[in-house]
Amino acid sequence: GSDEIIAGNVSKYTVFPAGHSGQPKKGHLIFDACFESGNLGRVDHITEFEYDLFIRPDTCNPRFRVWFNFTVENVKESQ
Repeated sequence: GSDEIIAGNVSKYTVFPAGHSGQPKKGHLIFDACFESGNLGRVDHITEFEYDLFIRPDTCNPRFRVWFNFTVENVKESQ
């Protein structure tokens, strides 16, 4: 659920479509937030162009999520 606790950041997490096996192809996004101020806790693949991103709460006040900081790699043109 949305109240689920997310403990850590994703680290070079590759999102594969259902049923894919093997090496990532262009367009299989790679999310990373394993750096100072990174706060992406989870990524759920919905479609090729849609993802649900779960941002970890702010350190000083866990009720708020007022910023986000992460990277995305391996995108393909028009994605």
